[in-house]
Amino acid sequence: MHPPLDGMKILDFSYLLPGPFGTMMLADLGADIIKVENPENPDLMRMVPPLVHGISAAYAHINRGKRSLALNLKHEEARKAVYALVREYDIVVEQFRPGVMEKLGLGYERLRDINPALIYCSLTGYGQTGSYAHRAGHDINYMALSGAESFSGKKATGPTLSGIQIADIGSGSKNLCIAVMAAYIRRLRTGEGDYIDISIFDGVFAMTAFQTSQFLGGASEPEAENELFNGGSLYDFYQTADKRYLSVGPVEPKFLAAFLNAIGMSGVIEKGVVSAEEMIEMKREVACRIAEKPLSHWIEVFSAIDACVEPVRTLGEAINAPPLCERSMIVSVRDSKNNEFRQLGSGLMFTSGTYVAKMAGCEMGSHTDEILHRLGYSDATISDLRAKGAVK
Repeated sequence: MHPPLDGMKILDFSYLLPGPFGTMMLADLGADIIKVENPENPDLMRMVPPLVHGISAAYAHINRGKRSLALNLKHEEARKAVYALVREYDIVVEQFRPGVMEKLGLGYERLRDINPALIYCSLTGYGQTGSYAHRAGHDINYMALSGAESFSGKKATGPTLSGIQIADIGSGSKNLCIAVMAAYIRRLRTGEGDYIDISIFDGVFAMTAFQTSQFLGGASEPEAENELFNGGSLYDFYQTADKRYLSVGPVEPKFLAAFLNAIGMSGVIEKGVVSAEEMIEMKREVACRIAEKPLSHWIEVFSAIDACVEPVRTLGEAINAPPLCERSMIVSVRDSKNNEFRQLGSGLMFTSGTYVAKMAGCEMGSHTDEILHRLGYSDATISDLRAKGAVK
């Protein structure tokens, strides 16, 4: 089988989570990716425990499908290797603050002089322009500044942290992936390269589409527990007798009727539209009824009822139960030494196949010699560069 992105070649200068997750998605789909890493300042993801076969399990997953080239880009000899690679690996992904790649002699204009058809994608927290361009940030900051956290969480306790990096992955990684593929398709048609400015913050704000479109249309600002999907309706989590939780999402009338009937509140549905005060009281009653029984009881009750009600599972439970265990979402990937890693699948499934890169993320510099040999470097030259600290 030929994966969808067979033929795409990328030099990946990204690190930690947003960039590497995005390029992992491209690797799963068949892109040939070289991860360029500085031996003096390695990707901190390598330090995240636990280690499996000597490699961080998280690093091995998020950097699967990528060969590792260890270059100290402050050395001119190392930059020359990049210049040679750009002639073939004509998509560049980088995740430094604005101006860093330019100072290294690896900015868009410099590399475009070498390859006019270059696609160059810069991923940052706040984009390449504006007063925040050089400001440091993390997932929590992007979520906060976007306005999303002002109508998330609970009125009594304020904004709440998510257990996953919504901004980093949902905005940064996935927008990177989409943009690179779009630019690649455009180049196949026109022969022209492009520069892509991906701001994680911009992408988070774009994800507030429902609330912001209403506000721009004249509605009042959204507030916590005041909207259909943020706790202002029965759509919420409810604690069970054994301190577990049930997710309740019966938005449509038929699902709402099925849910209320199942918990013995069928008469409530006859009221039709209820006020905010009545909704608060209704939620209290629902919470009391669900709290009377353990989670196992409610799983059994709703197993045969179509009401958008499901248990909040632990990660271990989720992995070993439907629908996950039926969807090929846990895969086996091996490293260059044939060690096996259990990893997450890509979540992208095609009739032509389910594509997942076959090689786990590896030790830094595992492919340095191989890549430099392909560029015409001799063993003696590589040894000399290694002695100078230009490569590892």
